[in-house]
Order: sequence, then structure tokens, then C-alpha cells
Amino acid sequence: MVMGGGIQQRAASPMIRPANLPPPGSPGMPRPFQSPQIQNRPPSGQFASQGQQTAPGSPAINPMGFMSGPPNGQNRSQPPTPRMQHQQQQQHQGPPTSQQLHQQHQQPLHQQQQQPLHQQQHPSQPQPPPQFGQHQQQQQPHPPMGQDLGLMAGPPTPTPQAGAQKSKRLYPAGINAYAEPPAYETAPSSHGFQHPGVPASHQASGMQIQPPAHGSQFFVPGEKQAPAFRQPVPAYQQGLQPLQGQPVQPNINQLAGQMGGMNLGNAGYGGAQGIVPLSTVALMGTAPKIYDLDAPPPPIRLPETASITQSPFANCDPSYKRSTLNAIPATSQLLTKSRLPFGLVITPYRSVKEGDEPVPVVSDSIIARCRRCRTYINPFVKFVEGGQRWKCNMCYTLNEVPSSFDYDSQTQQPVDRWQRKELNHAVVEYIAPTEYMIRPPQPLVYMFVIDVSYPAVQCGMVATAATTILESLDRIPNDEGRTKVGIITVDSSIHFYNLKAASGEPQMMVVSDLEEAFLPQPQDLLCNLSECRPVLEALLNRMSDMFKDTHNVGNALGPALNSAYKLVSPIGGKILCLQASLPNLETGALKMREDPKLLGTAKESTLLQSASSFYKSLAVECSKSQVCVDMFLFGSQYSDVATLSCLPRFTGGSTFFYPAFTAAKSEDALKFAHELAEFLSQRIALEAVMRVRASKGLRMSAFYGNFFVRSTDLLSLPNVPRDQSYSIEVSFDDNLSIPVVCFQTALLHTSSSGERRIRVLTLALPVTTSLSELYASADQVAITTLLACKGVERGMNAKLDDARDALTNKVVDILGVYKTHMTASSSGATPNLQICDNLKLLPLLTLGMLKHVGLRGGSQIPSDLRSYAMHLLSTLPSQCLIPFLHPRFYSLHDMPEHCGTIGDHGIEMPQPMNLSSERLSRSGLFMLEDGQNIFLWIGRDAVPQLCMDLFGVPDYQSIRGGKTTLPTLETDFNQRVNLIVGKAREMRRTSYYSQLYIVKEDGDAALRLWFLSHLIEDRAEPIMSYYQYLGYLKDRVNSGSF
Repeated sequence: MVMGGGIQQRAASPMIRPANLPPPGSPGMPRPFQSPQIQNRPPSGQFASQGQQTAPGSPAINPMGFMSGPPNGQNRSQPPTPRMQHQQQQQHQGPPTSQQLHQQHQQPLHQQQQQPLHQQQHPSQPQPPPQFGQHQQQQQPHPPMGQDLGLMAGPPTPTPQAGAQKSKRLYPAGINAYAEPPAYETAPSSHGFQHPGVPASHQASGMQIQPPAHGSQFFVPGEKQAPAFRQPVPAYQQGLQPLQGQPVQPNINQLAGQMGGMNLGNAGYGGAQGIVPLSTVALMGTAPKIYDLDAPPPPIRLPETASITQSPFANCDPSYKRSTLNAIPATSQLLTKSRLPFGLVITPYRSVKEGDEPVPVVSDSIIARCRRCRTYINPFVKFVEGGQRWKCNMCYTLNEVPSSFDYDSQTQQPVDRWQRKELNHAVVEYIAPTEYMIRPPQPLVYMFVIDVSYPAVQCGMVATAATTILESLDRIPNDEGRTKVGIITVDSSIHFYNLKAASGEPQMMVVSDLEEAFLPQPQDLLCNLSECRPVLEALLNRMSDMFKDTHNVGNALGPALNSAYKLVSPIGGKILCLQASLPNLETGALKMREDPKLLGTAKESTLLQSASSFYKSLAVECSKSQVCVDMFLFGSQYSDVATLSCLPRFTGGSTFFYPAFTAAKSEDALKFAHELAEFLSQRIALEAVMRVRASKGLRMSAFYGNFFVRSTDLLSLPNVPRDQSYSIEVSFDDNLSIPVVCFQTALLHTSSSGERRIRVLTLALPVTTSLSELYASADQVAITTLLACKGVERGMNAKLDDARDALTNKVVDILGVYKTHMTASSSGATPNLQICDNLKLLPLLTLGMLKHVGLRGGSQIPSDLRSYAMHLLSTLPSQCLIPFLHPRFYSLHDMPEHCGTIGDHGIEMPQPMNLSSERLSRSGLFMLEDGQNIFLWIGRDAVPQLCMDLFGVPDYQSIRGGKTTLPTLETDFNQRVNLIVGKAREMRRTSYYSQLYIVKEDGDAALRLWFLSHLIEDRAEPIMSYYQYLGYLKDRVNSGSF
């Protein structure tokens, strides 16, 4: 049993200086402890709304999207307004002192500057909305001036440079007649944009972090400044197209008018200075700005003194952990009033791609933890009493600083405290000492349970699996030669293999008594990979021939899993189960329960639940013994994914599903081989436990993902796969009276190299009492991730209709509260639907969930496909979940010449388009990808030159539709499209391999409907189009009370 995050640490040793440490002030030693000064750093740009109409007097915008004139439309020759004089005076006086802030907050409410929303008159004239074909007739016109005061006008979105230049058309004869402009104004093309990713607190200057030390009894850092860190590219943007240009800051007069009624004063949330921008946009009448799906989350605005170092890595990267709210409500009443979901999305073992910063490792075994709440020291603690103690940022307990915290016992040299990784990085990993272990770290163990029944052999799964495992032996982590492997094959009997045979040949032992299955030779069935490598290779080379003539259709999966558990449980490890037929013998036998009459009805959810208690009971036992089960399911017929995926769900494993698999199709064999090889080569975390701590007043109330909840806040994870996500709901125990709250995730695990480690992720967020600030901080991507998990949970345990209704009701609540409290149309019906800019894509993403195969209604979706889709919805990280819900759609026949070539950021991708069939043309070529599949749609009027250059065939009729692989030709267009397809497969942080389908306009009807079902802005019976959905939401909002 592995000790969790709540293990009691040994008492700190008395604070005496080591004998071999020179006294302070001696030569070569820094001066007594003083805190570093924050370096001057210019404030980062504020993100604002894009695609809004330009108001008269608004600042001019250059082609790159930056303000090229004075703010607020003021002419340089005009005298400054009183507001500008006040701002200039504040700039000369410097930031207010804490006493001034205190006096400011003590003002009575009637003396604070307030301006109701209805007094904010905007001079901009309403502009006619752009035309969008047949959908435009369904939209309400913009209200006349004065009726839509909640909508803040902003600068127009600049045209992209890439789209502005005249690219050479390869096929002008057939393309120009059908080329259409994009349905939205794309962002400007710029490859130099980097989001700073630095909290506002790290951009201030002149603030002293810690008071100077007095009479320190041990060595402490001298008077040094914190290092000047470079501005990093956030990891969540790695592998994505960079945002094009930088949005323009909203008009400050608009913000002041809209925020005046929110009791903001001059202070932002968490005590940070400055008004928090809240930009309101109209949803109806404009196409969704889909490029904002790649935008970073709203900035985290912390007080200047929140972090003790100036490191830009002090707060957690969103790719590891992100919150649905980047400002936390001070009371549960405010959270309830906002109707916004509150939770965390955590990906603790995110893969590290080329160019990513590795996780810093603390290797000196000095782990400072709070003696009360067991929080790990982090950048948001405070040092007091001359640096001899530190105050916990969770429970505010004073703790002794370890005596060796400023001294390296290995090098016998002092160290600078401010350079320690745990004080500069929110994501850090400790090498755990022996007190974090109750046994030696377990080795990697892979036990393969392979179905060798007739269906498995006939579809080619057995041969493909054996070949892939054989070719992946060198990729399996085996740093110190500790990895162990074993193989069990199963049909109507269980076949064990002695891999330590003295003759060098594998020996098969068959157990036919399934009622009391036993281990025929327990000692040699699980062997060291390095020692048994020749015997293992011989077995894998012969496996496909050993069962090629079988006609056995039995499948005793249950007894085989019990046997595998007996072998692995004394050590812990992974059981990889490869199944191509339904278990039908003895314990764990399943029946064909797919009933078409139940599909699309209220009873369909019963098909999504486990049909046998055996698998959940086995999963619980596996979790206790640190055994993880991964399922690779091949479905030529019904596979009961809902039941068999129960094992990975409770043991921290993964599920892969290959419907209608046949290795005779090279595309099927390639997908399975690629995913299995990548899965075996992953460096994973073993025998892990995870705990999430929060500041006093908050608690974790619900958990979503693949794990077993061992106690109220401790998650058991026998295996932590790369890039698997976990969502957690947060609730209030008490109101918050602190300016900043922190969430710390601790993952105690064993690495693939056999080291016991602790990965710590710390996220600090400001506290607010303002509803407007709460909305301005909402993260639509994190909200979508959490809602997807809740929808899946509701769909499996209740009804799919209930899940869909709950998702729509949540969006209606958010829109209704925003209309009532954040806009001038607080009462009565409004002709438009408004929301803050950072949530403008939430209705579109919600519609994507409603139309997704995991939650969509209808009687045409097999339960296996729906169950597998639900598994992906609840485990994919946000970066992969968003394209899964809202696929990327590209036009390839008229893409600019630089697309498909290698640029500064890798392969240049075209600009994505809105998911509407209006974008299709009969002579065009389009690509759509969602991280699982790639579709190439080609119109029936495609010119012969395009067909020859891309497919190597003379005309459209010669193109073969369906699942395929693009040929590799010497033409420029073929090479560019192949690079774009390859980029689409590589830019996701998962081991999934996207299959390619050629969809012809007049080709296979089922394939064409599958492709069109991804165009979520169109109407697909019985689900509304995007514009109809907005109209439905508007009617609900106007008729409701919020």
C-alpha cells in the first residue's frame, strides 16, 4: 500500500547551522537574508473583443491589430480631459500605498464613484450585420440605437495578411467560379505573437517581497534580485497555430461606464489595481469567431505581493491545471447568483513535446511541507521572522524552514534560496525520500491478455498485435533492466507461457478448468524483459501461426483476467487486454444486449451501464493492489464497450475501440499498430495517489475521470497515463475573507525509471466580490470540459435527454443572469442575445456537445460507439476535447501558397473555417479533422488537374472514396496536403492516430452523412442549427426569471 499525500512528515530538525558551513558574513558567503526586489517589467497587453464594429472616435487600428492613435479617440492636439488628468496624476504619484487602499475601501458606498449601466450612452451607430445566406433570414435585425446598450462597440477585426495577398491558384478554370470568402473575418497573420502568460502581479515593479532579516541564526540568501526570466510561450499553445496579432484594449470610457454600477471603485479583484475589462458582444447576426478557440484563458490578475518571486512560471500552466473561473467568488451566494460552474481541469502527467520546458526536479530530498495541512512549499507562501519561518498559503500556519533549505549537502556549498525550483515554479517534481515509501518502488510490469478465438484470428488482430509488440520491445521503458513481461492467450481455455525455458523455446501450459483456474507455474510466467528477450521474441514470431487454423469461438475473459491479476498483484503493474469477441464463458460472460428498439428511447441509458458486477468488483481489487487494466477492443460485432470499459475507468487505465476492424485493410492495421506502439512506449506514472488541496473555505465535491476514490479527497491511480484529464467540482464550506485562494495538486507516484516522486501543481487565483469580474474571468474551454464530464455522468446514470437538457439549461442560466445583471436590458424581452466576449463561444461548444455522438439523440448510434465516445469526452485533455467537439475545417483548393510548407512554427496550416455547409463548393477540396478522424471532402466538379496533382488520377470519377491513405506524388500540391494531414495527426497531445477518409460529394451516402454531421452550425434532424439554437436560447432567456 502506497502512502498518500496525507502522510505525516518527520519533525523538522532544530535550526542550527551545519558544522561545515561558514558563518554568515565570512568570505564567499552572501550577506544576511533580504528579499529580492521585483524588476521593472512593462504591463502585458489586455485582450479585448474581436470582430466588433468600430465606433466613431475609437482609436485607429493598423494592419497588425494594434492601436495606432491616442486612446479613447482623443486627438493629440486636444486638451486632456479631467479623467486623463487624473490618470496622469496617478502615474506621477506611483501606485497607492496600502494605507491609501485601506482608506479607499473604507469609503461608504454612497461616496464611491458609481455609474449605472442605463447612463452609459454609446455614440456608435448600429451597423448592418453581414449576410450569411439562408440563415440570415431567420435572424432579428439589430435594435436601433439606445436599445442595445449592453453591447460594447470595439475595433474591427483586421483582415489576415495571409488571406489578403493574392495567392497563385493552381486550378483557376474550375475554382474561381466557386471560390467564396470566409464566413468570418479571420485574425491577422503574424508569426511573432507570443502571449506573455504572466500574471499581472509579476509585472509590477518596486515591491519588496520580504522584510529584511534580523539576527538570522543560519545562512539565508543575501541581498539579491530575483532572476530576470524570459517570456515563455505557454505550453497550452504548443502545437497550435499562434494567435494572429494582438487584440486592441477596449475603450476605457466604455469599461468605466459599464463597470461603474458594479461597485468596483478603482481596485481589481484580489486587491490588484485597475478595472477588470468586461466586453459584451452580441451573438445573433454574426458568425462565431472560431479562431478564439485557440486563445489563452482570461488572464489571472493577482495582487503584486501574491508571489514571493518574479518568475513567470510561478502560477500553473493551463495545460497542467486550469480553473473554470480565474477569479473566485468570495461567497457561495455570489457563485449561485452567477450560475457559473466552478471546478478544476487537471492533466498532471501531460506529455512533453519538442520545445516544451521539462518539469523541474528537486533532487536534494528537502521537502518543506506545512505541519498542519501538509501543503508543499510553493511560490505563494510568505517568509517571516527573518526568513526562519514560512507561512502556509492554505491554512496560514507558521512552519520552520528546514535547516538545509539554503545549503546543498551534496556539493557542500550554500545555495540561493530565491533560485530554488519550488519557489519559482508552480509545477515541480520532488524525488521522494524513503519516508514516502512502504516498499521499494515497483518495476514496470506488462501482462498481455490476448484473445485468440476464431473472430480474433480471422480479423487479423492476433497477428498485428504480436508483430507490434515484437517491434516495440526496444521502446518499452526499461532503464535499469527492471521491466517484467508476461503473456496469456485465451479462447475456451487459458494458455500460459513459460518464458524462462532452459531450452530457449517458449513452453505453453493450458488450463481448461475455468471454474477453478490456477497458475500452473507461478514463478516463471512473469519474467524480466532483458533476461527472457530471446524466448519472448520466439513466442511473438510464432503466435499468429499457432492459432491460424483455430475454429474455437469461446472466450473465457473473466477467468483469464483473474489469473492475470494473481500474477501481477504481488508487484503491481499493467494488464493489457486485447479482445475481439464477446466474453461468453464462465465468470464475466456477457450476452448480446444491443436492442435497436431501445436506441433513442429513455431506456437507452441501460445499454450504457455495466451489464456485469464482476468487472467492477475486479477493478476495485485491482486498484487496491496497484494493478491497472487497459482495454483494446475490436468490434466486428457487438463488443459491450460499456461493460468492459468499466475496468479502465476504476483503475486509471485507457480504452481503445476499433469498430469493424480488419487487418486486411492496411489503414486499420496501421491505426492499431501505431496506437499500441505509442501506448507501450509511454513513460507513465505507477502506483499513484492524488490529492487536491484548497484554501480554507473550499472543498472538492465531485470527481470525474478514470480513478478510484479511496477517501473523500484521495484518488487512487494504479497508473497515470500521459495526457489523461481529470475534472473536479469545487464547493464552498465557508465564505472567503482572503484576497487569494490556492489549489495544490500532489501526485505521489513511481516513475518509469523506478524513482518515487511527488509532482506538485500549484494554482493561485484572486478572490472577487463583483459579479462582473466573475464573468470576465470565466474560461469557456474549462467550463466546456467540466460540463462534458457532467453530461456524460448524467447520461450514463440517468437519461440522455436529462443530460442534454441539463447542458442547455446551464447555458440559459448563464445567459439569463448576464442579461439581467450585466446589460441595460435587465427586464423585458430583448431582440438580441448578449454575453461577455470570453464566453461568446460557449453556446457553440454546447451545441457541439449536443450534436456529438456521445450525447446526440437518435436511433442510429450503436451503443458501443456511444460508450466509447463518452469515454473520450470524460478523459481527453482540453486541448484535444475542443477539436473533438468542434472539428477544424479547412479549405485546401484555394489555400495561400505558404500553407503546407515549413515555417517558423512548423508546418503552416490554413485558417480554419466555420462548420457550415455554406463553405462547401462543388469544385473545391476541404479537410475536416477532430483528433480521431480526418475527412477530405471533394466536390464533383473538381477540375481534372486537381485530381491528377493530389490523387494521381485523371478525373473525379477515378477517385476511390472511403478509408484510404493519400498517395505520395512529386507534385507540389500533393506534398503540401500530405504535410497538412501529417500536422493534423501530430499536433494533438495523445497517442490516437487519425484515420483518413475520402468523401466524394456524390459518393457513399453513409460516409457523406457522417462527414456532414460534423458541420454543427447546420441543422441536423432533430437538432437545430446554430442560429436556430441561438433563437431558442434567446426565447428561453426572455421568458425566464434570473
